[in-house]
Amino acid sequence: MNRIISLDILQKKIFTIRNKRVMIDRDLAELYGVETKKLNQAVKRNIKRFPADFMFQLTNEEQAELVTNCDHLQKLKYSSNNAYVFTEHGVTMLSSILNSDRAIEINVQVVRAFIQLKQFALENKDLAQRVAELEHYFIEHNKDYKEDMEEIHQAIDLLMDRTKPAK
Repeated sequence: MNRIISLDILQKKIFTIRNKRVMIDRDLAELYGVETKKLNQAVKRNIKRFPADFMFQLTNEEQAELVTNCDHLQKLKYSSNNAYVFTEHGVTMLSSILNSDRAIEINVQVVRAFIQLKQFALENKDLAQRVAELEHYFIEHNKDYKEDMEEIHQAIDLLMDRTKPAK
């Protein structure tokens, strides 16, 4: 299977809205090589496959915030309808209704991007827990740890800058 789109590009199209990682209908339509209207029509014809935890429509406020933060979504500002967004499960479901080779290949790439973001979040959670344990150890043993912790935090910041995906 050829890699059509890099994971880095896909990760830049994944946003956190309502504490869920989602992709915007317009970005997905572009990736699949179809019009946004056609993608949404296919979804509406198969609406039973898209419960609220798979897909939802943005509120006016959510859409305005997205337009403010993302240059490539400026056209949403003038749209008469608010965009639909799809969670990882919704994106996976799209492959069942957009049954082209390109749709299947893009879906595989998108799912990989979601998985990589989850892995990144888990790794950082583990790192934060380890730093907290280290701070607790220093405090328990009455050690002056301020300089040591500053160096540790600088090293963590350097690592985070090298490994974090774009927002």
